[in-house]
Amino acid sequence: MQRPLFSDSAGSGRSSFGRANLGGRKKHRFLHILLICSFIAAGGIGISLLTSARADKNDSVYQQLGLFGDIFQRVRESYVDEVDDTDLIEAAIKGMLTSLDPHSSYLNTDNFNAMKVQTQGRFGGLGIEITMENGMVKVVSPIDDTPAAKAGIQPEDYIIAVDDESIIGMSLSDAVDRLRGKIGSKVTVKVQRAQDEPFDVSLIRDSIKIKSVRYEVFDGIGYVRLTTFSEQTTPGLIDAIDDMFKQEDGALKGVILDLRNNPGGLLDQAISVSDAFLEKGEIVSTRGRNPDKGNRVYATAGDIARGLPMVVLINSGSASASEIVAGALKDHKRALLLGTRSFGKGSVQSVIPVSNTAAMRLTTARYYTPSGISIQAKGIEPDIEVLMARIETLEGGITREENLKGALDSKSESDEDDSDTKPTQEFKQDEVDYQLARALDLIRGVSVFSVLRPNS
Repeated sequence: MQRPLFSDSAGSGRSSFGRANLGGRKKHRFLHILLICSFIAAGGIGISLLTSARADKNDSVYQQLGLFGDIFQRVRESYVDEVDDTDLIEAAIKGMLTSLDPHSSYLNTDNFNAMKVQTQGRFGGLGIEITMENGMVKVVSPIDDTPAAKAGIQPEDYIIAVDDESIIGMSLSDAVDRLRGKIGSKVTVKVQRAQDEPFDVSLIRDSIKIKSVRYEVFDGIGYVRLTTFSEQTTPGLIDAIDDMFKQEDGALKGVILDLRNNPGGLLDQAISVSDAFLEKGEIVSTRGRNPDKGNRVYATAGDIARGLPMVVLINSGSASASEIVAGALKDHKRALLLGTRSFGKGSVQSVIPVSNTAAMRLTTARYYTPSGISIQAKGIEPDIEVLMARIETLEGGITREENLKGALDSKSESDEDDSDTKPTQEFKQDEVDYQLARALDLIRGVSVFSVLRPNS
């Protein structure tokens, strides 16, 4: 007799076993579902917290904007004098930008137009590059052949008043407005120099025509001074180098590039000037808030100085674009840097138009030399530190054996040849600064050593 597959007893047993297994599977399945739900819940909480954080941040911004609106309205209604709404809003914009750093600012119509004219190499004013430091207007450098340079304004001077009105604590753009004025008008600035007593300097505002490139040849050594980096700089530099080679029939001994008291200017000009002396390699990199989106600029083949020895002169008035050039030539061992540490202005300002007539200058990145060193607040260190000084002729001249009374083989007065005491350059020796003289000596030394040969 065949046993039924599902007898009562057997069915009862199988039924009991089946329920037990089914109960276990249900329990595991329930745990899995519970665990998954927990993860989902946790993720949901995370998303919720993130969304909540963003919402809280936005709410805080809206509250602050609401506070600004309340204050704006209260000023409009309650200030002792009626104030133009446009002036209030512009002042608020200026305050927001100037609170970021000394170089970010708002450019209204007049300032925007003046900035565009300045980069073209011609503008009106006193001829000084200034910055803000601890609420005070500090001179970065005077520009050659301008009222400020002729009046003796020096790098690191502080201008504390204009026409007896204090400008301490004033924004940079407002200070610039006070210093600028009608061409031919007189202005008196009070200058604080180091620990000396403040003194007044009277100047006549003039149309500032920047000749960004000056050059001459000293005893076979080419000397080029760049006063600023404008649209005229690179073409002027190339013409200067070519002309000096022609003057010496291609036999220049070396080149001195003078960047002292050069406050900077256009970034593309700093890059093209560096490229003019480099055959290859990185010139400069810029890095903003997102390091992955930084930019790097590289040199192309071609050296206008034909590989000749180079010395670059820098000082505390060398800033921004000047520091890019100095840093690139130093890092690539293309030039020897001589002088004192540069200013340390290593940030990038982007001029962003906000309307057809206005813009904002905003710091958007930092400059880095090819070796990856930030220029900001550090500057470029010279290879050879030489402080600024002047060469003076000793009273009574130089005394040698031949000048002693009764010296053997001394020349008679009629035979005396003072050609060795005559300057070989077209400039007066007592007007040559010590840093330039040291640079000339360095290149002369390289030229002398290059012809020496070891004993065979």
